[in-house]
Amino acid sequence: MKLRGTLGGLNLLLEPGDTGPDVTEALAVRAELLATSVTIEVQGDADPEAVEAALQAIRAAGGTPGRVRAPRVTVTAPSAAPTESTSFGPAQARTEVVPHNLRAGFRGEYRGSVVVMGDVNPGVELVAGGDVIVMGALRGVVHAGYGGHEGAIVWGRPIASPQIRIGNAVARAPEGSSLSNMRRMEGHEGAELARLQDGVIVIDAQK
Repeated sequence: MKLRGTLGGLNLLLEPGDTGPDVTEALAVRAELLATSVTIEVQGDADPEAVEAALQAIRAAGGTPGRVRAPRVTVTAPSAAPTESTSFGPAQARTEVVPHNLRAGFRGEYRGSVVVMGDVNPGVELVAGGDVIVMGALRGVVHAGYGGHEGAIVWGRPIASPQIRIGNAVARAPEGSSLSNMRRMEGHEGAELARLQDGVIVIDAQK
């Protein structure tokens, strides 16, 4: 694990072999540095425990995961399958990692954040108490920050959803919507980050 400062905040590199306890211990002594925008970069195979520990440490320090960078990789330790009866808790609850694409008809509910190491296809619905982070294209319907957690984010490469929700706010694709900041993503392949600003969902392109 490496943590370095950049012009836009901090960059946290998670390397193969990093474990959840290792990341927690390393970041505990640097908590004061995490109260800013932190880019999380995953190098090689991703350990779900390491990703979870990084997200929890950033939030506990008052920071936000500004960007997430990762190759299209598999996860070394699959998480437990979600259930439709999940009870939602704080956004700091356990992060679930889904190590594959999600196909039409799938509905997942998560108490904390969810990281999908693939595409979220049309017809998928994801509901999370924390962040929704998709390493591939996000084309399904998502609700991050379920329960009113307004600090949650949605990240995808790109965000091409017909509808996203963050906390109690909702944004829909341009057709029939008055939200001018929800742009049409046809032909766009870059990463994008959606977050709440003054109660409105704003989507920014990520470098």
